[in-house]
Amino acid sequence: MSSTAAANTAESAGNRMRYRANRHVKERVIELVLMLSALVAVFTTLGIVYVLVKESLVFFRAVPLWDFLSDSQWTPLFTDAHFGIGVLLSGTLTSSAIALAVAIPLGTVIAVYLSEFASDRVREIWKPVLELLAGVPTIVFGYFALFFVTPLLQRFIPGLPGFNLLSAGLVMGVMIVPYISSISEDAMRAVPMALREGSYAMGATRLQTALRVVVPAAFSGIAAAYILGISRAVGETMIVAVAAGMQPNLTLDPTQPAATITAYIVQVAKGDLPHGSLGYQTIFAAGLTLFMVTLIFNLLGFWLRRRYREVY
Repeated sequence: MSSTAAANTAESAGNRMRYRANRHVKERVIELVLMLSALVAVFTTLGIVYVLVKESLVFFRAVPLWDFLSDSQWTPLFTDAHFGIGVLLSGTLTSSAIALAVAIPLGTVIAVYLSEFASDRVREIWKPVLELLAGVPTIVFGYFALFFVTPLLQRFIPGLPGFNLLSAGLVMGVMIVPYISSISEDAMRAVPMALREGSYAMGATRLQTALRVVVPAAFSGIAAAYILGISRAVGETMIVAVAAGMQPNLTLDPTQPAATITAYIVQVAKGDLPHGSLGYQTIFAAGLTLFMVTLIFNLLGFWLRRRYREVY
């Protein structure tokens, strides 16, 4: 009996060791797959940067960087060519500013309501409805801005052109609301209930608790939502292409038509220009500029989150 028990014990120990070894191998394989998945995003970003920089260098050999930054005209497809990126940048920043002026306050208010005031039933109904709004194709938003919002604005602003940055920015802001509200609400819901209970114990109201306790505690997630909204606004294409027009115009007046960087890239990328020509190379210089603007906003958001964590 003792020899049999010893044999069974040895066999059981061997099985456990084999199981642990197999589990260790499976874990290593899973870690490898996860690492490769993460590297896909890294290599994709590096590939985008490589293509933009490589093609932009070809462009800047023909066009001085100072002219690109300081010229007040953008006519790269004309005989008298000018390459002032500030013209496209003004349209991009103006439309984005209008969109964010709508999306950030509205998205934050919706997030606070869903997180702190709405019942579970209301939250379960309205949050999916809001997220459904993010699935509407942007071309639909563009025609909505052109054929509904612009005529509506023309009743209040006589002389408003059919193509303008104002209607495009307003509709773009509505489109961005679900991104900001959903992510911000998730960040607020993740705040520990003990913080709310402590605030209530001190005599604070629900609104005071929401604004002075929950929002500061969830600032990291809310800031991430804002940065996503900014990136979404700066990179939007179809709404501004349809509703704002494609007329390069150096202006910060939202009632005027203007072209954005993304709209110009769409215009040139249709294939009307021969590949490798100077006019075609402008889309890479414009794309690199757009990439740098987005990078600056992301770095600013990272700095704000880091500074906030130091304070709180």
